[in-house]
Amino acid sequence: MIEIKSRRVFLQKCCSLGITGAGIVMLAGCGSSKTTTSKVTSKTNAKPAANNPCDDLTGVDPVDVEKRKSLGYVNLSPVPDKQCDACKLWVPAAEGKECGGCLLFAGPVAPEGNCTYWAPQV
Repeated sequence: MIEIKSRRVFLQKCCSLGITGAGIVMLAGCGSSKTTTSKVTSKTNAKPAANNPCDDLTGVDPVDVEKRKSLGYVNLSPVPDKQCDACKLWVPAAEGKECGGCLLFAGPVAPEGNCTYWAPQV
C-alpha cells in the first residue's frame, strides 16, 4: 500500500495517474477506425443542456462522463466553502466562457461545483 505523507504528494500522484490514464485512453482510441467511429457516434448522441452550459456534455467521451460520476462531481456544491473555483485542481474558464475545467476529468465544470477530490488553493 502506498503511504501518502502530505496533500501535495497526494495531488501529484492523482495528477500523474490522470495524465497516464489519459495517455492510455488516447492510445487505445488509435487502434482501429471501427473504434473511432463508435466513439464519434456515442459522443454525438449526447443531449445538450437546456439552460446551463456546464451541464452540456456533448462531445465528452463516455469514459470521462463516468469518471466525473465516480468522482462525485455535482454542478452545485453542497458546501459553499468547497466550490470548484476555489479548488487547487480548477482550470479557469476561457475568456467569454462560463465553465472552467478540472485537472482530473474532461468536460465543462461549473465554478460552483464540487467533487470528492476538492482541495483548497494555497
